[in-house]
Amino acid sequence: MLPPGTEELIARALAEDIGTGDHTTLATIPQESKGSARLLVKQPGILAGVELASSIAQHFDSRLQIRPYLMDGANVSIGDVAFHLIGPQRSILTVERVLLNFMQRLSGIATLTRRYVDAVTGTGCTILDTRKTTPTLRALEKWAVQLGGGANHRHGLYDMIMIKDNHHDMLGGIPQAIAAARAYLDRKQLDLKIEVEVRGLDELELVLRHGGVDRVMLDNFTPSVLRKAVELISGRFETEASGGITLDTVRSFAETGVDFISVGALTHSAPSLDLSLKAA
Repeated sequence: MLPPGTEELIARALAEDIGTGDHTTLATIPQESKGSARLLVKQPGILAGVELASSIAQHFDSRLQIRPYLMDGANVSIGDVAFHLIGPQRSILTVERVLLNFMQRLSGIATLTRRYVDAVTGTGCTILDTRKTTPTLRALEKWAVQLGGGANHRHGLYDMIMIKDNHHDMLGGIPQAIAAARAYLDRKQLDLKIEVEVRGLDELELVLRHGGVDRVMLDNFTPSVLRKAVELISGRFETEASGGITLDTVRSFAETGVDFISVGALTHSAPSLDLSLKAA
C-alpha cells in the first residue's frame, strides 16, 4: 500500500516534468495512436515501485493500464520484464521519465537494503533506515526499505523522543536530558518511546544508573566495545548500533547481539537500479 501523500507527490512530479506540455510527443505521435511499452530490468536487484507506477499512469491518463508480471519486492534479473504499460502512445511517452525516476530510485534503495539484510541473516538483528532521506520523498523511500526487508526507524521528529549527543550536551548531561524528556511526555500526555544516544561506555553507565529510556543508540562503537555494551545492558533496554557501518562490517556488528543496526546509506547513498521503458 502506498504511503499517504503519494498522490500529491505524483501531481507535483508530473507538473515539474510536463510544464506546458510534452511538445516532442505532441509533435510526433498521432493523437489516436495506441500501443504498449515494457518495463525492462537491466540490472539485478529488488524491484520497487510497480504499484507506484500504476498510480502515476492512472493519475495522468485513466486510459493507461499496467499489466504486471512481477510485484514489488521481487528479486529481479537482467532481461526480466516487470510489466507492460498499455494505452495511448502519447501518454506512455509523457509519463515515462517520471515513472522511471521513481522506480529506479526506489528499486535502488530496496536493493541495497536487501544486501544489508542478507548480510546479517541468522543473527536476529534488524536493519533500520534513518531520517537521512530526500526531502519530500521520505515516505516512499522508507516504503522501499520495507520492500527490501528492512524496517523503519522513526518517520520524523514527531513519533519518538530521540535524545542525541547535541541534546544532552546542550542541556548539561544525559540524566538531565532523560528527566526533561520524561517530564515533557507526562506534561503533554504523549505516549512516545525514548531513545538516547551514547558515545562510550562512560555515557552508557549514566543511562544504566538513571534508566527511564526504551532504547540506547550506541554510536560509533567498535564491535568489541559494542559487545561489551550489549552485555552490560543485558536486556534492560533495546540496543541500536549506528555510525559508519558498511556492508563489509555489518555482520561483525550484528554478531555482538545488538537488536538493531541503523544505516543512513540505505537512503542517502543507494545507487539507482537500471530500468528502462521500451516500446513493445
